[in-house]
Amino acid sequence: MELLAPARDAAIGIEAVNHGADAVYIGGPGFGARDKAANPVADIERLAAHAHRYGARVFVTLNTILRDDELEPARRLAWQLYEAGADALIVQDMGLLELELPPLQLHASTQADIRTPAKARFLQDVGFSQLVLARELDLGQIRAIADEVCEAKLECFVHGALCVAYSGQCYISHALTGRSANRGSCSQECRQPFTVLDAQGRVLAHDRHVLSLKDNDQSANLAALVDAGIRSFKIEGRYKDMATVKNVTAHYRQLLDALLERRADLRPASSGRCRYTFTPAPEQGFNRGGTDYFLRGRRIDIGAFDSPKHAGLPVGHVTRVAAGNFEIDTGDAAIRLHNGDALTWWDRQGELQGVPVNTAEPLDDPGGGSRSAPRAAGTLWRIVPNLARGQTLAELQQRADLRRDTAVSRNRDMAWERLLARPSAERRIAVDLTLAQVRIDAADGPAGAADGFELALKDADGHRGVARVAHPHEPARDPARAEAQLKAALARLGDTIFEARRVRLVLAQPWFVPAAVLNALRRDAVVALEAARAAAFVRLPRARPVEPPVPYPEHALTYLANVYNQRAADFYARHGVKLVDAAYESHEALGELPLMITRHCVRYSLSLCPKQAKGVAGVQGTLRAEPLTLVHGDDRLTLRFDCRPCEMHVVGAMRPNVLARLAKTEPLTFYRTRPPAPPGRTVASGSAC
Repeated sequence: MELLAPARDAAIGIEAVNHGADAVYIGGPGFGARDKAANPVADIERLAAHAHRYGARVFVTLNTILRDDELEPARRLAWQLYEAGADALIVQDMGLLELELPPLQLHASTQADIRTPAKARFLQDVGFSQLVLARELDLGQIRAIADEVCEAKLECFVHGALCVAYSGQCYISHALTGRSANRGSCSQECRQPFTVLDAQGRVLAHDRHVLSLKDNDQSANLAALVDAGIRSFKIEGRYKDMATVKNVTAHYRQLLDALLERRADLRPASSGRCRYTFTPAPEQGFNRGGTDYFLRGRRIDIGAFDSPKHAGLPVGHVTRVAAGNFEIDTGDAAIRLHNGDALTWWDRQGELQGVPVNTAEPLDDPGGGSRSAPRAAGTLWRIVPNLARGQTLAELQQRADLRRDTAVSRNRDMAWERLLARPSAERRIAVDLTLAQVRIDAADGPAGAADGFELALKDADGHRGVARVAHPHEPARDPARAEAQLKAALARLGDTIFEARRVRLVLAQPWFVPAAVLNALRRDAVVALEAARAAAFVRLPRARPVEPPVPYPEHALTYLANVYNQRAADFYARHGVKLVDAAYESHEALGELPLMITRHCVRYSLSLCPKQAKGVAGVQGTLRAEPLTLVHGDDRLTLRFDCRPCEMHVVGAMRPNVLARLAKTEPLTFYRTRPPAPPGRTVASGSAC
C-alpha cells in the first residue's frame, strides 16, 4: 500500500517523506497541471535522493496537454528527470507515448478522466503502470475497474480539494479567462458565487457558491477502498503549505499503519516507522468541511455553498464589543487564543467575515459572568484586532456585523503553526545489531593484529551492513556492566535513519571495548547498510504496451478528449479511432458547448431533482429536469441535466474578448483536424450533449 503525498517544492517533499509518505508527487520546471508549483530538476534530484533512502519514490507531473512545439522540450525534460532519479512521470497527453521516453514508469493522470473499466484496461494495455481514478467513482465502480485491470496499480484521491467537474472535462476557466485547467492554469471559476434561475426566470438561489464542493475526506473508508482494489492513496495539494502536508500525511500514515497491523496480506510500499511531536488533526488546516463524495452513493450535503473559504473551528462567542477591542468567552479553559490567530464569524447575511488578532489577553476572573449565566474560570479573552490602516473597530462592527453573542471560529491557530514549523517527525528503519568477536587476518588489518570485532546491521527488508575492526579481546573487570554498556553503546544510532530493534552479543565473554572503537565500528556499519540499501534500490520498469496495439473503446473523439497535438492524434489513430476532434483550447469548437461535465447536480442539492420526488405525495410528477441558468456578473451559463448517467452539463461559450486576446498571444502550433470554423459555428462532432 502506498501513501502518496503532494509537494509544492523539494523541502515540503522531504518533510512529506519524513512524516510517512511512501511516495511524493511534485512538479518539474514545466508542463505540470499546477503552473505555480514548478521546481528545478536539481531540487527533484535532492528530493529523490532523500526519498530513496527509505525506499520511497518520487513521481513528477508532466500532465498538461501539449502543443506540437512543446513535445520535444517535454521529451528532453523527461530524460533530465530520469537522470535526476525520478521514479515515474504522471501524464495526461497521449502524444508523449509516441515519443522516445526514458525507461520510467508512466502514471495516467486524473486529467485522463478514468471512469470506466474499458478506459482503465486500455490505459494499462498501452503501457501505464498506475492509474489515478476519477474522484467521482463509488465503491462498486472501483471494484469493476479492479476486476478488469490486472497489472496496473489503482490510485485514488483520499483527501483535499475536490474539482467539481470530472478532471480533464472542465473548460470554464479557459472560456471565461483564457486560463486553461488542462494547461495548468485554472482560475477556479467554480468557486465564484452564482444566482440560480429556473426556466421561468425565478430565483432559486442568490449569490450561492453552488459549484463549490466540500473537501474530500476518506479517512473512514480506507479499508473499503483496499477491498475495492485501491493500492495508492493520494493526498491532494501541490499548492498546500508545509504545515498542511505534514499534518495530513501524518494523519493518513497513522490510519494506514493501523490497517496494516490488522491485515497480514498487505505491506507498506517503503521502509520505516514515524514518530510525531504532535497529534495529527486535518481539521486544523485549510478545509471547507469534509465529504466522502460519491464513494458510498449520492449525498445531498457535498456542497460548500456558503463560502469556498476556510471557516475554521469554533472557539466561543462575543460577550462585549468596546472601543478598541472585543471580548470572547471560549466556554472551555483548554481553548487558548494567541497573538497572530485569525478569527472568523458569519454575519446576518450569511457571509463569512474575519479579522486577524493583534493581541489576545486572558481575563482570568473566576467571578465573571452573571448568576443566571455563570462563566467558567479562564475562558474570557480580550481581543485587540489587527485592523487595516485607518480602520476603526466601529467600522468593523458595521461592515462585518461583529456584535454581542456572535459565534466565533478560528481559522489560523498560531500555536499550531509554530508547532509544525519546528521539526515534528522522526522516521526510523528498525535494525537488528549483532556484535561478534572475530579473528582478522593480517591482510584485513594492521600487521600482527589477530583479534577483532564484527558488527552486522540487518534491516527488516533483509539488507545487511557489516563493519570490522581489529582490537584486542580484553576481559572486562565487571562483566555484567560491560555487557550492558556494549548493548547501550551499539544501540545509540543517533541522527541516522535507523533505530535499534534488537542488540545481540556473540562473544565468548563480555569484553572491554573502548567507546571510540565502538563508535567507529557503529558508524562504519551504518554507512555499509545505507550503501547496501542504495545498491538494492531499483526504479520499477516501464510497462510494455500490448502488441498489436489494442483498440480504443470509442471510434470517434470530440474536443473532450483534449487532443492538442499531432502526435496525440497519431496515437488514437494507431489505436483504431477514426475521427479525432481538436482540444477545446484549439478554439475550433466554438459557440455554446458543455464547459464542464460533473456528477454534482445543482437540482439535487437544491432538492429539485425528479428522482427525489418519487413516492412523495403531492410532489411526484411536479418536478422536471428542465435547464437552469447560472448568473455571475455578465456571464450566463446553462445547466443541462442528463438523468440517465445522473450528470450535469454546464453549457456556455467563450467570451469574445478572451478569444480575441488569445488569438493574438497563443502560437498556432497545435493539432488541427480541419480548417478553423467560421465564428459562432460549432464543429465538434459526437458531443455528449
